[in-house]
Amino acid sequence: MSKHHTALLGALTTTLLASAGLQAAETPKAIGPGEGRLDIIAWPGYIERGETDKNYDWVTGFEKATGCQVNVKTAATSDEMVSLMAKGGYDLVTASGDASLRLIAGKRVQPIDPALIANWKNLDPRLKDAPWYVAGGKTYGTPYQWGPNVLMYSTAVFKQAPTSWSVLFQPQTLPDGKPNQGRVQAYDGPIYIADAALYLKSTKPELGITDPYQLNETQYAAVLDLLRQQHGLIHRYWHDVTVQMNDVKNEGVVAASAWPYQVNALKGEGQPVASTVPAEGATGWADTTMLHAEAQHPNCAYQWMNWTLEPKVQGDVAAWFGSLPAVPAACQASELLGAEGCKTNGFDQFERISFWKTPQAEGGKYVPYSRWTQDYIAIMGGR
Repeated sequence: MSKHHTALLGALTTTLLASAGLQAAETPKAIGPGEGRLDIIAWPGYIERGETDKNYDWVTGFEKATGCQVNVKTAATSDEMVSLMAKGGYDLVTASGDASLRLIAGKRVQPIDPALIANWKNLDPRLKDAPWYVAGGKTYGTPYQWGPNVLMYSTAVFKQAPTSWSVLFQPQTLPDGKPNQGRVQAYDGPIYIADAALYLKSTKPELGITDPYQLNETQYAAVLDLLRQQHGLIHRYWHDVTVQMNDVKNEGVVAASAWPYQVNALKGEGQPVASTVPAEGATGWADTTMLHAEAQHPNCAYQWMNWTLEPKVQGDVAAWFGSLPAVPAACQASELLGAEGCKTNGFDQFERISFWKTPQAEGGKYVPYSRWTQDYIAIMGGR
């Protein structure tokens, strides 16, 4: 993320928090003994205890060391995470940037004290004080993982990696001589509007899009037109990773927006898939483990946040999910990730990623997220 975008997002954060009248919660002065339980909302594949693959287990060791039994509720979209946090009953959430500021402004999460997290010193400098989790001078969580939303493609159809997101947005004949209609997928979430905006930023520079999350009315209208055109090409708007992987295996899907997780899992099953970040760049996520404002097990939560910044844990998560660690030392600390794992997953792609954030109106200059939500639902419904 450029310094310009960082400064701009910081200003938006300040405006958002001021409008919400946010009062900072009292942070603890020390971490006490664990309460014996920890309830976490997480993205699929983010918290593994060896049930899927015995080699991938960063929960059992934590439970043995702390006595905190970990319970995980998976969520498929940021909107679902925000809804679950609003209902309560959870201690932590692995929130992406398009949820974190909403959670802060909605008073669903509380500030943490990094001084109580011994492993904070391990953090990637690029993620320190990032505006998607630091607001009003307070730190709202611990960076977890980051990565791009990739273009997943069939290597049986594409002998060379596609160089543009146009394979998802524009009607065309693919290298196997068949059209892309009914063979491509887009993400089932309003934040996907930014993917279309990022594509138009490159392909229609006359629109003047500088930030795919801050669109004026003219830019927004052009993006919606593109998405309505895309609707006729879409096999499915995906949000369930298991369903998407089945579609690739059994339903003829040959190109789709995806997370590295699905790509890794399909490769592991011997499927002919690969992924790329096309010329236009990619949207992406930098996820933060955030503490619920009314967490019932704060000591276990702090112990977990510290545990997740262990280099080996960070490396194992990155190896399983196909993401990038928030701790650079993780790149050499995990046998599962391997010596080239960080390079393969895109550790040097940080500046090419437009990280998810919640669109703000900023006094009416830009189209707010509430409109994104309403309009994208209509688009997915063919309207």
